[in-house]
Amino acid sequence: MKFISALFLLSLLADARPEQAIPYFTNVRDVRVAQAAQQNFFVVDEDLWNHSRPDLGDLRLYDGDSPVQYLLSEQRAGISSEEVEAKILNLGSVSGHTEFDIDAEGLAQYDRIRLRLDTHDFVATASVSGGSAAGKATETELPPSTLYDFTKEQLGSNSQLKLPASTYRVLHVKLSPGIRPEQVKGASISNLREQQASWTKVGSCAAPQQKQRITVIACDVPARVPLNRISFQIAPDKVNFRRTVSVEDVKGVQFASGEITRVRVNRAGTLVTNEELAVNLSGNRGQIIINIDNADNPPLDIIAVQPLSVERRVYFDPPQGKASLKLYYGDEKLSAPVYDYARFFHLADSAAQAQLDPGAHNPLYTGRPDDRPFSERHKGILWIAMLFAVLALAGLALRGLRSQSVS
Repeated sequence: MKFISALFLLSLLADARPEQAIPYFTNVRDVRVAQAAQQNFFVVDEDLWNHSRPDLGDLRLYDGDSPVQYLLSEQRAGISSEEVEAKILNLGSVSGHTEFDIDAEGLAQYDRIRLRLDTHDFVATASVSGGSAAGKATETELPPSTLYDFTKEQLGSNSQLKLPASTYRVLHVKLSPGIRPEQVKGASISNLREQQASWTKVGSCAAPQQKQRITVIACDVPARVPLNRISFQIAPDKVNFRRTVSVEDVKGVQFASGEITRVRVNRAGTLVTNEELAVNLSGNRGQIIINIDNADNPPLDIIAVQPLSVERRVYFDPPQGKASLKLYYGDEKLSAPVYDYARFFHLADSAAQAQLDPGAHNPLYTGRPDDRPFSERHKGILWIAMLFAVLALAGLALRGLRSQSVS
């Protein structure tokens, strides 16, 4: 019975957190440090995606036999905005122009004004000036903005004024003719802080094909590389269009949609320009199919289509005097590291880009020992132990019956 109990306890032992060791990684690359005395980074490429865990949790930097801590960072666009309602004062018409003041007390600093306008199909110029107090709103002239609404043409709208970072207590807005005072319903001010995303090209797309009103484009993306955006390059002479875009997998299941548009309209001497030529998505899909609905319009002159992945960077501080490190990867059981370096990370303005040499098989690779639970590695022994247990229990039961019959 003691033997059976020991086997049972061994079968319940779970794997501990897997340890890292150089012989457990299938692949290795040299990392050539760009500037030894400052923060470095390298960009994750297709080879790393193809031979690492899907979350890149098994990347490990080594200086000889010593691990080097790092931070894995996604270079996504970042937008943070604080927006508050603003009072509109002194709203009226002066010589055919709608004019009003905005009380900007709600934010210490701002760079956007959003108007709520109850009107459609217009183009207007908004002149803006700022001042320190009521009655002094015209002290400093600020850059003008173009407002528009192309509802009839289905080309979108804009009611936002862009300013340099400002702290004026009061703003004065003067609109070109076409918008009446009663159509101005409200305003808000905001402080927008934007960080641009960085992208890595992945995969390729075939030439567009026409199927009735739909432009169809087939693209191949490496199955293990995350897909985050599709960018379109349209002939520059093609303007004033808006197309619905849908993206499907090879089974015809739609998993993303969006619009591409380019507006270039001149109304009464005012030029309106706007361009959005990318569709955002997410996932790992391999082959994808892009459908562009042209409705009753002629197909767009598409120069190129490019799948993109958000750039991933690995930041690290090189050990003193080191010109190169080793990057090991390819251990499916290894968990993502938990480094103090990542917890207290500060991005240096002077971070230098290190270079990755081509990937290669790790010559020290041996693979992990068989660390499956005892019950998985020795199923035969467990079955034999269970058989002995059944026989032992049967023997005990039979002995008990005999004892009862004798008595």
